[in-house]
Amino acid sequence: MPTLLAARAQMGTSLAFHIVFSVLGVGLPLLLCIAEGLALYRKDAVLMTLARRWAKAAVIIFAIGAVSGTIVEFELGLLWPTYIQFIGAVIGPLFAFEGFAFFLEAIFFGIYLYAWDYLSPRTHWLCSFPIWIGGLASTWFIVTANAWMNTPTGFEYTNGKLTGIDSLAAIANPSTPYQTVHMALACYAACGFGVAAVYAIALLRGKRDDYHRKALLLGLVMASVAIPLQIISGDFNARYLSTAQPAKLAAMEGVFLTGRHVPLNIGGLADPKTEKVYYSIPIPDGLSLMVDYNPDGEIRGLDSFPPEDRPNPLPVHLSFDGMVGSGFFALFIAILFWFLYYRRKRVIPEQKWMLVGIALAGFLSFVAVELGWMVTEWGRQPWTIYNYLRTSQAVTTAPFLNISFLIFSCIYVVLAITMTTLLLRLGRKPFPEMVWSNVAAGRQATPRSEEEELKLSL
Repeated sequence: MPTLLAARAQMGTSLAFHIVFSVLGVGLPLLLCIAEGLALYRKDAVLMTLARRWAKAAVIIFAIGAVSGTIVEFELGLLWPTYIQFIGAVIGPLFAFEGFAFFLEAIFFGIYLYAWDYLSPRTHWLCSFPIWIGGLASTWFIVTANAWMNTPTGFEYTNGKLTGIDSLAAIANPSTPYQTVHMALACYAACGFGVAAVYAIALLRGKRDDYHRKALLLGLVMASVAIPLQIISGDFNARYLSTAQPAKLAAMEGVFLTGRHVPLNIGGLADPKTEKVYYSIPIPDGLSLMVDYNPDGEIRGLDSFPPEDRPNPLPVHLSFDGMVGSGFFALFIAILFWFLYYRRKRVIPEQKWMLVGIALAGFLSFVAVELGWMVTEWGRQPWTIYNYLRTSQAVTTAPFLNISFLIFSCIYVVLAITMTTLLLRLGRKPFPEMVWSNVAAGRQATPRSEEEELKLSL
């Protein structure tokens, strides 16, 4: 495998694995914060049990995510030394800020997990806020660094040297608000649907009790708030790309020729050799209307860029359509669920087809996140830093990348098996571990036997 391909394959595998933990690390802490807050407000033992269980699951995911994130940081330096030299001088402080956010999250995770019996219920609940705020802040810092790669600002580059560096201007690059909002909403939508999917599968297996119903309901509440906002933010992103990264937009939509009255191609294969989109469903004037609100709006095609500066439209267009399709399917399931929920006077619809739809929406939400990042990264190619540093110039010249790719792939398999095993063990334990009715009432939890606890929970 050539060095560049091996480096990209290794980095892509690492990011595809790590982004799952990033999504859960942002969404799950907010979900357990909401669950505990509602438990205290309503004096609800079931919701308090959920918060307890989700706290343990969140810590497991946080620990595995910390390992995979550390690997990614090492790979940045090992695989892309020129990129690190370039980015470190301009926007390096963002990585330091992300480190502070990570430590904030880790410290309060420890307090939150082990101080249930030592803090008042309200104080304990307040300790969950730095966790989800820290996770959100970490995402904001990292995504801002990626946004800068797409629209680099805050420096001058002359004769191969960086001068006039302004890190604050780099952080405030034009892509930051679009990408950070879009990613944050993606985390909440995917995590919400993912949690709902877990409990939908449990309901399908016959575990039809308040614990599983309320868990499914909470997950869908968060997902249903985030998913329409996520789709709206995606629309703003695509429109913004028409001026910031027109080559990426052309690859996303399979536009080969610059023109007006450009159709919107739904699905299909964008063949760069023939410069045609096959098997698509074209909507006349659709793309021109979306971008300019005018059917006569001009859209730049890939023909307006030199061949060596064009992203490959085949994977970019497929990934983009897969992302959009997955997002709209999840939105459809959420709308249908709430329609039936309120039609049945706030009774959760437990038909098999609905629960299967929720489970599928949970899976597709994470598929959408993965495909979205593929669009972001493949759509910027052949640039690592748009219009300044090519990917081929950023890669290391070190040998044996094939071997390191194999080693790191094995590490990810071990981490995935470890996490799955721990979460399955946690899910199979009898619940709750404590009498949460006391906690919900504002008193300290009292240990009981597992048999007593199970009777009380049911």
